[in-house]
This record gives sequence, structure tokens and C-alpha cells, in this order.
Amino acid sequence: MRSRRDPGGRVPPWARSGGPLRGPWRSTALSHNPGQRVRRPDRARARAERGAGPRPLLAVLVAAGAAMVWFYLPVSALSVDVGAPTRPVARAGLPWLSTDRAHIVDASGRTVLLRGFNDDALLEPGTVHPAPLDETDATMMQRSGFDSVRLPIAWSRLEPERGRFDTAYLEQIAAAVDLLNRHGMYVVLDMHFLDWSPRWGGSGAPRWAALPAVPDAQWWPWESWRRHLSPAVQAAYSYFWLAPDWQRDFQQAWQMVAQRFRDDSGVAGYDLYNEPHPLPLPPGLFEKHWMWPLYARTIAALAQVDRNHLFIVEGTLFADFPTTVVPLHVRDLVYSPHIYTGSLVPPAFTGDRRPLQRHIAEQAGEAAVVPAPMWPGELGIDHAQAGADQWADTVLDAYDDLGVGWSWWQWREDSGWAIRNAAGDHLDTDFLRHIARPYLVAAPRGISAGRGDGVTGTLHITVDAGHHAGEVVVGWPSLTLGAPRLVGTCLAASDWDAAGSRVTLTLQGAAGCTIAVAAGAA
Repeated sequence: MRSRRDPGGRVPPWARSGGPLRGPWRSTALSHNPGQRVRRPDRARARAERGAGPRPLLAVLVAAGAAMVWFYLPVSALSVDVGAPTRPVARAGLPWLSTDRAHIVDASGRTVLLRGFNDDALLEPGTVHPAPLDETDATMMQRSGFDSVRLPIAWSRLEPERGRFDTAYLEQIAAAVDLLNRHGMYVVLDMHFLDWSPRWGGSGAPRWAALPAVPDAQWWPWESWRRHLSPAVQAAYSYFWLAPDWQRDFQQAWQMVAQRFRDDSGVAGYDLYNEPHPLPLPPGLFEKHWMWPLYARTIAALAQVDRNHLFIVEGTLFADFPTTVVPLHVRDLVYSPHIYTGSLVPPAFTGDRRPLQRHIAEQAGEAAVVPAPMWPGELGIDHAQAGADQWADTVLDAYDDLGVGWSWWQWREDSGWAIRNAAGDHLDTDFLRHIARPYLVAAPRGISAGRGDGVTGTLHITVDAGHHAGEVVVGWPSLTLGAPRLVGTCLAASDWDAAGSRVTLTLQGAAGCTIAVAAGAA
């Protein structure tokens, strides 16, 4: 955020959207030796006598330097008091979620991993080509062991005319949430943006959110970047981040959504803004002075109507550059970076795991600074790309090592990025095996798991002596692996739910052991 006044004392419109950034302004004093004689050429003396000379230029340079120092000074952490939750009885099998330090937890305090897919069925046609979301989709995702879906929604469809909200679209969202909930999956609602608006073939903001007289010049030779670099698109992005009026409209749209779902535990949380990017604003400055302050204000606006759900914020998606983090202290906050290293972000993946591993470690470090649990909301690769299965294994191994959830892009469309095609007559089962790996859906403290293997079908669970009490739930992909078998000396009982693709484990007291879960029931 920034708050500066011009020399006339007025606050420019772009500065009114945020609070003050505190940082010292440094004055610069010029001195010279009084005893030193300085000989001026006649021309320089004449300029000085006329009041010209280097002083105005020096003043401009000093002012510019002071501004740069002000911009790059560290900013204070942000804090939002959202108040205590007021949660009614939860949906069966979908307890309310909150956060506890670096973990998402349920009402019993068990760590919950949200793992699943994105599904863009509710977006506008354009950059994306949404396919239907039906009962078969929900059944297949459930039988693959997943427990969540990130559901992108469109501000343009929520508020097609400024100040008028489409309740019919809101009910379409509710119907999709109900469908997925009935199959045991949480829903994360994501306010999606790509190329700003359907006005220019993208997704996100309403058509009315555009600046007049700015041309839509899609000149770039790479087709996928033409809309990204359009002056009309970039001008609209910049105006949104710098000015308060579209931000207020955006927050009111979120409040409409939150009003509808505030009592629904089947909604895990709200992903506030998909893939913010700094262009044409300078990276670093964008995050510190505009992105994080907008997150704080939007959370405060949401909390006016809904204090019950997770608030999910993203890092910038700007190639593989890191996100500058301003600590944001909010109850039930989750940090959601996206990763496309080697799939969308060049150079293409060649089998070298190190760039992926470094970037994931960097993102985990950002989450620790926020501070918030990490939940990558998008990752994916075209299955036709060389080494795609190894790319998937590399990323998901890293997330298993970190013990975090994720949401793969995407479930259904006519492209090499999807598992099921739009017509619904093909499922890429071979690639699904790399994504649908066994994992701990919910586990009390003191219980952890290694890397799940969805190809051969194995998962090893470590139970510490003195672990907390409570049932352990394993997501097991029956669609690709069939039924599981379990072996472990501290395992008292297990219950296999074939329809829900869940194994529920009951443990013996405070005993410790390793439990092996493998494909092929005895």
C-alpha cells in the first residue's frame, strides 16, 4: 500500500486504495569547504545569476532517488482481525476446516491434506474451453481417492452488469458444490483471472471493467502471449490494482459468494485472486504495495459476512521469479503458489529434477514467511510433453516430502492437460496413475506418511509412540489400484469403504509402528 500526497496536498486516485507504507525519508545535504575557491566559467556564472543551472536537475534526481528508497524499504507486516467463527453443524463427512501453524486441520485437530483437481466447468468460454461437470466426473474423482476440487468461478458471470448480480449463476455454483460434496470432496472456490476479461477472450473481470480508448493490440508472435501483452488487458490490470473502485466491486462480488456459502462446511475456503502478476508494474513493488494490501482488504470485506472458511492467497505467477512476501497475520490463512516450471515456464523439463525441487523449496519458504500452510492450487503438464510422467512424479514426491496438499490442472477438457476429455468417452488412466497416489486424508498429530506410489500401489505410514488419539483416514485410488491390504503391529482395526475409496484405521493406544498399505487385498 502507499499513501502519498502531491505538492498541492491532494491524494491521487491510485493512492487512495491502500493504507500508509511507513519508511524513513532521507534528506540529502550538500556541503563544501568554505576555504576552497571555485572558479566558474562565465557561462556557468551567467546561468547561476539567472537562477538556472544544475540545482533544479539535482532536486529532481534527489527526489527520484528518495522515491526509489521509499519504494524499496521494507514494509510492516499486515494484520486482519476477522473475529471468531460462527460455524453451524458440518456436512456429514466434511468437518469444518481451519489452520494450526503450518497445517490445515479439521474440527478434531487432525491434519487434513486437500488433494484433487481443478475443474473449469463454470468459467466463460474463451481462453479456456469449459466442459461439463457431471455425476460421472465426481464419481471418478472420488474413486481415484481425492478429497477436494478447486472450482474456478467467474466475476464476469457473477456481475455481468455493474451493481447487478446473477443469482442464477450463484445457484449453478451451489449445485456444483453439492454434487462434489455428495461424493465426499471439499470445494475450494477460486475467483479466476486469465487475460483479465472475456471482453478480450480471457476470463475473470466483467466486460464493463475496461478502460476507454486503449487498443486491444494483440501483436505478439507467440499466440499464447498475444492477449497477455495487449495494451487494453495490461491497462485494465493496472487500473484494478492502482484504483479503489473496481476493487470495491470485486470485494462485493466475493461478499455475495460468501453470503451464499458461509454456513456450508463442504466449501473449504475462498481462493481470492487467481495468478496475480506484476506486469506492467515492477515486481517486488507490486507485491509489497498493492497485492498483499489488497488481500488484506478483501479478507476484511469477506469477514464482514463469513468468518467460517479458509482464506486462500496466492503468490505471483511471473515465470519462476519468487514472490516478495509481506507477512499477513490472519486466522485460517492458506498460501497457494502455482508451479509450472518446465511445463509452461521454459526451459522445458528434460528429466532434471533440480529446478523443480528448488522452486518448490522456495515456495515452501515463502509460505513460512507469510506465515501459513502451503497448498499449491495449480500444477500440471501436457501429458504429450516428453517426460510428463516423470515431471508429475517429481512434483508430487516433493509435496509428499513436505506433507502438503495440492490441486492438479485439470480434470476435464479437450487437451493434453486433462484426464477426461470433454465428450466424456476417454479417461487417461495411464497418466492418472501418476497423480492418483495413496495419501493421508486426515491424521492425528504424530502420524505421517512417506511418498505414495499410484503406479504400483504402496504407502507407508509412520505411527509415533505417544501419537494423538483419533481415526486415521487414507485416500486409496480404487479406480486404478483396486482394494488395499494393510499390515502393521499397532493397527487395531481397519475399515475399507470401496464406494468412497477410503480406508479408516483404528490404532492401538499410544503404541508406535509402521503400517504398510499396498495394492491387492488378501
